[in-house]
Amino acid sequence: MSTDGNKKQFWKRNAAKVPGSIQNVYGAQHPPFDPLLHANLIKAGNKPPPATPGKPKKATTFQEFESITSDAWDVGDDDDELLAMAAQNLNIEVVMETANKVIENHSKQQERQRQDDTTELEQREDDTQEEAAEDEEEDEEEEEEEGDVTSPEVSFASQSSPYTDGRLVKSHSEAPIGSPKDAAGEHAALHRQRSLPHRPPVIPLVARMADQNTSGTPAMTEREASRLDKFKQLLAGPNTDLEELRKLSWSGIPRQVRPITWKLLSGYLPANAERRDSVLQRKRQEYFGFIQQYYDSRNDEHHQDTYRQIHIDIPRMSPESLVLQPKVTEIFERILFIWAIRHPASGYVQGINDLVTPFFVVYVFEYIEEEVENFDVSSLQEEALRNIEADSFWCMSKLLDGIQDNYTFAQPGIQRKVKALEELVSRIDESVHRHMQQYEVEYLQFAFRWMNNLLMRELPLRCTIRLWDTYQAEPEGFSHFHLYVCAAFLVRWRKEILEERDFQGLMILLQNLPTMHWGNEEVSVLLAEAYRLKFAFADAPNHYKR
Repeated sequence: MSTDGNKKQFWKRNAAKVPGSIQNVYGAQHPPFDPLLHANLIKAGNKPPPATPGKPKKATTFQEFESITSDAWDVGDDDDELLAMAAQNLNIEVVMETANKVIENHSKQQERQRQDDTTELEQREDDTQEEAAEDEEEDEEEEEEEGDVTSPEVSFASQSSPYTDGRLVKSHSEAPIGSPKDAAGEHAALHRQRSLPHRPPVIPLVARMADQNTSGTPAMTEREASRLDKFKQLLAGPNTDLEELRKLSWSGIPRQVRPITWKLLSGYLPANAERRDSVLQRKRQEYFGFIQQYYDSRNDEHHQDTYRQIHIDIPRMSPESLVLQPKVTEIFERILFIWAIRHPASGYVQGINDLVTPFFVVYVFEYIEEEVENFDVSSLQEEALRNIEADSFWCMSKLLDGIQDNYTFAQPGIQRKVKALEELVSRIDESVHRHMQQYEVEYLQFAFRWMNNLLMRELPLRCTIRLWDTYQAEPEGFSHFHLYVCAAFLVRWRKEILEERDFQGLMILLQNLPTMHWGNEEVSVLLAEAYRLKFAFADAPNHYKR
């Protein structure tokens, strides 16, 4: 009876926090504020406290949360277990062999790249030495002619080549006449300039399309063309074999067929080709029926807080060049508000807004070939925009159906996944785990965002789209396989983590990992490692599988 009384007192005290009501939204970048966690940020000095034998472990945010709300949710001892994973018919030996081949090929490519860079550098040094020698000979000839710059031959020679090595430089006739020391200084500077290695170009947010195949129309390799043909043949049949489509999609989907493939793998479209047009028409009409029914209520007293938070969060998303377009902002606001109204158990929570972007970008590329950051979405026909909006809403809804406990009251799904990640990393790499324990870094402080935003804040958009190709192909990619991807992602930065020797340095690193230049190759290696972990720990405790 006392337990029942406590429950009643809990709900009476927290009447404003009944599941389904609109809650204060946690930051997408940081977990809920907790004085015990934030006390680490204001401690004097960065040295870890000396280990005291028998000293009780400091309570974490999850432990406090669990003790406070366990009576409300009536959870059992298996509260930290993840959702049960569907049985798979994949051959483990084949999977492991594939993962090993991907990693081996990656190592070989890196070795070949290092050899090519060395050869190129040596060749560049030889060319620079030859150019320097030629420049010295020209200087001697010019000095012998006693600086006669009015000579037609000299004037013609100086004016005929204003570009050197692809760079604009002054011609000799325009340059002021100086002493031999000045001339020697100019040639020395030019020599240093030619000797500098060329910097690689900065990669745009959705660039490297030849690598990522998410926008643009780069020339395809023979292997890419062959894979595209396989997709087209599979999709052209009267009934698409979804199992074969998943196998083919696991290693990436060509841009040309990604929209239809995502719609099929998410369950938005049926496998039967004859039914697809009627299903699309019906679902699109249904979505805009929701807008007519609910969207005008966004300024009502019960819904204005939700709409206001959505309106604030959208400008914080990326890519800014896309989401800050007024037409795109309107579309995102409608999608997110309608989803929140139709899912009162969770409502809108920061992090859900990021999950619209990959679907929207992929379905925009169904109508354009330009790069998304340079394209004015409002230039599309109204019908195309309506189709993109409705398709993005339904596919995002399908995704969230599998991970909705990530966004219900107190986000218990994320709490369980973070705890499972901590235990998994402790088994994968004990050194990394102990290093973070030594400097009192709690997994919730950095991995909350990894689970809440599905690594979208950690990876460029091109990498997220490639990652989602595999998530769509996995039976429970977003709800289960993502855990192993996060573990592989953390261990990927093992060297950098172990080099940090204080709490602040570790937190800055883990919240700003250098993935700006990541592409298809890095994501493929990450997925191969995650797959290896998944099968290596197939006999792990049950909460890895739930």
